[in-house]
Amino acid sequence: MLICPQCKFENPNANKFCQSCGASLTHKVCPECGTHLALNARECDNCGAACGSVLWAIITKEETLPVDEDKEDFASSLSSSPFSPGSYLDSQNRYQLLEPLPALQEIALNTEVCVRVLDCQPYQVSLLEVMLTNQQKGLVMESVGVDKIPSLAKPYIALRSWCHLGIAPIHDAWQQDDIQVVVIEDRSNWQELLHLWEDDSLSSLQIVHFFSQMTQLWSVLEKAECRQSLLELSNIRVDENLSLALQRLYIDSPDYTAVQSSEDTEATLPVATVAQPITIQDLGGVWHALFRQSQRTQFGSVLNLLSELEQGNIQTLAQLQSSLEDIVSELQGNSTSVSIPSTFPKSNAAPTVLQLDDQQDETEFKSDDKSTVTQHMQLISLENAGLTNVGRQRDHNEDYFGIDTKVYKLESPNSQTLQARGLYILCDGMGGHAAGEVASALAVKSLCEYFQTHWTSNQLPTEDNIRAAVRLTNQAIFNVNQQDARSGVGRMGTTLVMVLIQDTQVAVAHVGDSRLYRVTRKTGLEQVTLDHEVGQREISRGVERSVAYSRSDAYQLTQALGPRDEQSIIPDIQFFDINEDTLFVLASDGLSDNDLLTLHGQNYLAPLLSHSANLESGVQALIDLANHYNGHDNITAILIRARVHPSIKQQ
Repeated sequence: MLICPQCKFENPNANKFCQSCGASLTHKVCPECGTHLALNARECDNCGAACGSVLWAIITKEETLPVDEDKEDFASSLSSSPFSPGSYLDSQNRYQLLEPLPALQEIALNTEVCVRVLDCQPYQVSLLEVMLTNQQKGLVMESVGVDKIPSLAKPYIALRSWCHLGIAPIHDAWQQDDIQVVVIEDRSNWQELLHLWEDDSLSSLQIVHFFSQMTQLWSVLEKAECRQSLLELSNIRVDENLSLALQRLYIDSPDYTAVQSSEDTEATLPVATVAQPITIQDLGGVWHALFRQSQRTQFGSVLNLLSELEQGNIQTLAQLQSSLEDIVSELQGNSTSVSIPSTFPKSNAAPTVLQLDDQQDETEFKSDDKSTVTQHMQLISLENAGLTNVGRQRDHNEDYFGIDTKVYKLESPNSQTLQARGLYILCDGMGGHAAGEVASALAVKSLCEYFQTHWTSNQLPTEDNIRAAVRLTNQAIFNVNQQDARSGVGRMGTTLVMVLIQDTQVAVAHVGDSRLYRVTRKTGLEQVTLDHEVGQREISRGVERSVAYSRSDAYQLTQALGPRDEQSIIPDIQFFDINEDTLFVLASDGLSDNDLLTLHGQNYLAPLLSHSANLESGVQALIDLANHYNGHDNITAILIRARVHPSIKQQ
């Protein structure tokens, strides 16, 4: 089965084009210059940009019972020959080696070999997903010689809902005889935390912030018995947002020593020593090592904390987190707002899109989802893209939109890593040529000017302020109607949907039938606003939907900016918090008509939650979708992607 890269529609393997959106399934497009490339291209032939999906393969041999002599599969047939770059790791010729791999028979028991591979069939459903699906149905896959899901892959599968905390996403896995293969996101080029620690510009607050992230990870890894992943310095990385990330997972072993650096091709697994359980004192040992190996001086509060850990005075994770909160309070009392140094190196690895499926059976980890939601969240990125199109039938565009954002990087570990403010306005004008476009443009201009002078603090404007802004905007358009002596259908007006974001807080105001949608991994697509039209009004009065929209005037607006004075305008205003990664979609009715986003939008929008997905391409895809299915009206969309991370402080 082939998954469309554009709309995520599932297509048969024989398809050359997506049945839903028509996108090519035999070529990919360079994200930089738009050149069409072969699926196995690692770099663009035109501009040289990296465009291949490079992954990290972990191969290990476990001790198993002897295999029947007449049973031949991929592992046994090729185990006597080394693998050179350009050959394939799997029998399906999907994962092409970028580095040499020794002969499988030469791999010693209980050792691992790690190599980088290129995914040459990026649209193909992975073997792991097929096995998981078949496992749920009680089916087997003897035809491809796969025995089972390898034990090495099970922690990644169990922790797939926690990738936002730095767990490496898994892409594929299989086991053939005694050979286990797990394919995960390649983080080998991501910056090591130890190297960042050596940077003198790393502040005390940022250090405590990393400690806080480690405690959050520790609680998750403990459930999957993978705390050992945090006990190897070379395995602790930072992503492009300077958030903690693990290169891979290591399963806990009571006889753990240390694994070799990630720079080594072959990493020896733990060897036997005196069995001792892993405790938070071991985490304190990692913190000691960070200071020791970076030759960085420990400051007073952290020195005391490490001493308390070493002496056993801190026994639980809750006590450790409480001590970190105290250090944060102390440091914040002596610091001012300081920007994150722009000199910190960024990751060169291209993050891979991972679609999380909350319907998968992840046992005890499901019960912990709520604990993440109840944590205070901090904003780590705020991005947007907007686009408008005249459609296929209109000769002019009466839609208009405006975006005004301000983003400041901070270092506070218990509030926001970013302090951000965003104003997003979409208006759909009415009144004919030289009228509707005037109303929509005037509305955007008026609202932007209002909030430039009335939104000066680091708090969202109050409901009264937002209501006042909408009414003043209505009055500005109304005055033009009066001055031009416009009457009846000649009076210009506009709809409005507006989003205001301050860090993780959101305010929404709307008038008319332009809409706001929200997309999250947990709830999927949901419509935030209700249209101000006759049909929706009748539904709110208790009339059945089928009856309400059988009226001839069902789609007539009950509110719009401009035709009437400010006393007739009652904007709907909502406030809420961003508690998880969220994609907001502001849409004019050219995009939302005929339930277009409800029917097709999830396939287009859910992939855009990934920070590696391009919002400009996403908004263009929405315009194309609307032109294909609707096209009778102007089409405008604004996408806003807000990514958040749990803070050290609880609400």
